[in-house]
Amino acid sequence: MKHLLIALVCLFTLAVSAPSQAVADDDALEVKINARMPSVTVPTADGPVKIMRNQDTNNTIDPAYAKTSRKCPPFCVQPMQVAPGVTTVGEVELLEFAKTGGKLIDGRTVEWHVKGTIPGALNMPYTQMAERLDEIGCTRGADKKWDCAKAEKVLLFCNGPWCGQSPMAIKAMLREGYPADKILYYRGGMQAWHVLGLTVVEGNF
Repeated sequence: MKHLLIALVCLFTLAVSAPSQAVADDDALEVKINARMPSVTVPTADGPVKIMRNQDTNNTIDPAYAKTSRKCPPFCVQPMQVAPGVTTVGEVELLEFAKTGGKLIDGRTVEWHVKGTIPGALNMPYTQMAERLDEIGCTRGADKKWDCAKAEKVLLFCNGPWCGQSPMAIKAMLREGYPADKILYYRGGMQAWHVLGLTVVEGNF
């Protein structure tokens, strides 16, 4: 009985101290996301991942995202509102969405995705989107058309304001009947993510 009590006390101590340690670690960050959100832990297929900003104040952006000019087309500036009814969001809104288990969708082709993506993001390339809506709550009817009455709320992104991959994915979703109010669009994409020094992980196939 004595050993059981000791074990329970130890477990309770660990349960209490772990969050306290996390808070202490966040307080020590010199480069926070913002004053009330030093970092964010999001669920992923590989377990929880902590998203935070790079703590090196001399860090510079990944050269892959340093270009200011790319040929247009295809790399043309995207509108702030990609389609009627679709809400455009920034980094803080994305993080709030992701930490509660909201589904992030990387609309880029696989070769972009594997180079680096936002933790927890599912790769659904714009070229495949119309055929993969069953992964986000839609079902095929007897007429082979999508029924998206139970569609999940999702957030799509691609490379940045000059990238048309997630806008094309969103337009494909809307054509298939996906509700516009269930779609969020992170226009800043990976370029803005890198500019802010936020955590990037290698994408899965």
